[in-house]
Amino acid sequence: MSIPPPPGPHQPQDPYQPPQSPYPQDPFAPPPQDPYAPPQQDPYAQGPYGPVNPQGPQGPMGPMGPYPQAPYGGAPYPVWGQGYGPFGRPSPVNGVAIASLVLGLLCFLPAVGLVLGIIALVQIRKRGERGKGMAIAGSVLSSVGLALWVLLLATGSSSDFWDGFKEGASGNSSFSLAKGDCFDVPGDTFDEDVYDVDEVACSGEHDAEVFATVPLSDGGFPGDDHVTEVAEDKCYALRGAYAMDPWALTDKVDVYYLTPTADSWSWGDREITCVFANVDEKGTLTGSLRADETTLDAHQFAFLKAMSAVDDVLYEEPEEYAEEDLASNRTWAGDIGDVTGDQADSLGTHIWPTDVRQPVAALVKDMRDAAKEWAAAAKATDADGFYEHYDTAYEYVDGDTTVTAREALGLATTVPTYDEDSESGSGGTGGGDSDSGLDV
Repeated sequence: MSIPPPPGPHQPQDPYQPPQSPYPQDPFAPPPQDPYAPPQQDPYAQGPYGPVNPQGPQGPMGPMGPYPQAPYGGAPYPVWGQGYGPFGRPSPVNGVAIASLVLGLLCFLPAVGLVLGIIALVQIRKRGERGKGMAIAGSVLSSVGLALWVLLLATGSSSDFWDGFKEGASGNSSFSLAKGDCFDVPGDTFDEDVYDVDEVACSGEHDAEVFATVPLSDGGFPGDDHVTEVAEDKCYALRGAYAMDPWALTDKVDVYYLTPTADSWSWGDREITCVFANVDEKGTLTGSLRADETTLDAHQFAFLKAMSAVDDVLYEEPEEYAEEDLASNRTWAGDIGDVTGDQADSLGTHIWPTDVRQPVAALVKDMRDAAKEWAAAAKATDADGFYEHYDTAYEYVDGDTTVTAREALGLATTVPTYDEDSESGSGGTGGGDSDSGLDV
């Protein structure tokens, strides 16, 4: 191989060509590079402290570029597909922790809620899930509920608790009834085991109608006998204020009452409920029996008020015969005479409608005659003289003039029947409905 001579003076070198080396070239050497071409850099090559700044070692943003570089040659931020995803997802909430919290709040199956809370804490620690606070809260609440259940079982109060809860949950418990309410009793009979009732309209058929409520004093339960005694005394005394017309009650209606029991007393039941009901075991009432100033007109009210005053004294007849206690019977007869005369004057001064004046005037005359007979009985010196005036006076009670006046006023006209009182000295009792016993 010949070596070309270097260019001589007559062979000028092309200024745009790279200088030729006078030495032979290695055939395996890389091709020469243009000294005027811009340097080429590997875009993925990394320097000793990170990626090479494409703007050169002395770029406008400094030798390391505009962003801080990783100290050990790593990429400054994760690349797509490496490390965490581009959108972070929160850890799921542990479902067992939720169940523990729900059971703890409801105080239902507290032992189960406590166990679930412990299981949830273990799972959360292993799985990295959320819900630790719920698991702790559920465990604490379940522990408290479990302690309460143990206390109730230890003191024997759980049965009373559920009984009271069921009674309180019923919207129609017997001691929630008020004066004027009508109701049906679940079952076939109206008896002493009534706790729940179904309130219904008084206009239709119903088992009973409340005519009064009697509050009882606080304190310990006074006992069934005492409560029954109070009920018998108060309910009979209050029936006339609600049903002022005893003739409208008929012999099919009697007085009943609902009283507190030892169990209901412990839950705040302090009231006796007085009701009207049918004397037949499966009988019902139809329509309201209420007859007071809220349902009567002024003339009916004035008439029944006068008749009620007379009846109240008639009910006080002594249990002893005149032969046994003449003095008591004479005193009672004198009281009836005074009240009958006073009520005759009250009816006589009332201004009645035109069609009522004559019937009431006839009744007033009979009442004044009856008052004279009662006054004479009060002055009798022996039993025979007492009964002579007693029988005459009683002929005016609920007589024909009373029926006529009632008819004119639009009141009931069927004379009620009266039970004979074997211990009374009279041949009858004065006014009102049947004097039957009370059922609890």
